[in-house]
Amino acid sequence: MIAVMDEKRAAFRVEAPGSAGREVALRLPGRGFPRLDDHLVAPEVTRTEIIGGRRVVASPADQPHANRQTDVGYLLRAHVARGYEVDTELLTRHDEESDFATDVCICKEGVDPTTGRRFLEEIAFEVVSTQRRRNVTEKAVRMHRRGVRRIFTVWLKDWRVCEWSPESQSWRPMAEDAQIEDPCLAVPLAVRALLNAALADNAVVKALKAKDNSEIRDLEAAAKAEGRQEGRQEVVLALLERRYGPLSARARRKVEAISSVEELTGLASRALAGASLAELGLA
Repeated sequence: MIAVMDEKRAAFRVEAPGSAGREVALRLPGRGFPRLDDHLVAPEVTRTEIIGGRRVVASPADQPHANRQTDVGYLLRAHVARGYEVDTELLTRHDEESDFATDVCICKEGVDPTTGRRFLEEIAFEVVSTQRRRNVTEKAVRMHRRGVRRIFTVWLKDWRVCEWSPESQSWRPMAEDAQIEDPCLAVPLAVRALLNAALADNAVVKALKAKDNSEIRDLEAAAKAEGRQEGRQEVVLALLERRYGPLSARARRKVEAISSVEELTGLASRALAGASLAELGLA
């Protein structure tokens, strides 16, 4: 149960739903914003958020919300720039009357030297399925006022992505072929990938490659080496068939099994020098 809020009071108490007998007493700062983690609700315990003094039940997600939220986090984790981190359901005290989490957000890593605590979110994403538009919009207003630079929504009912416009105080639809560019992102994020799971996979691979992921780099190097090796084998096979005529399947398999560049070079040299197929071990 949430006590009636009065900013003139020195302190008030909040009971976390689902934890009978457990209360959290908080003293609000007299001026400015409260600290990010001076919560009105108990993190990891409560299922309640507070938006502008209103108690809002933050229910567990159902499909398709849960699936799309997972994809948003998956995409951001691959696209995030060095020095930033991706968080899901990060509870933040946005003002004296609000304590709520967004679905996925990006923050700077480490500790904010001005506060000695974590950094505020820079980008926030909210997946909207059954939530009231009023709540989503009020969250955006309060987040932007607190300092969150950019706020995005993925609307599942009409399958579109929007960005909050502080100037018009409204949600601005983004074209499907648009890209989200920001200092928090190492590479631009395709809006279309936020709406399609298959495209999300492709976008993740491209982002990791652009970030010079070591595993992708090793796989590409191995593929190139394999391609070069196959090319060498084809050159030697062509030379042998020009010298001896069509080769048997057994002879071709023997050449294709040679992985050493030196062995392939030696085989070609001996053939050019006049060695027979039997002398080459290919008869």
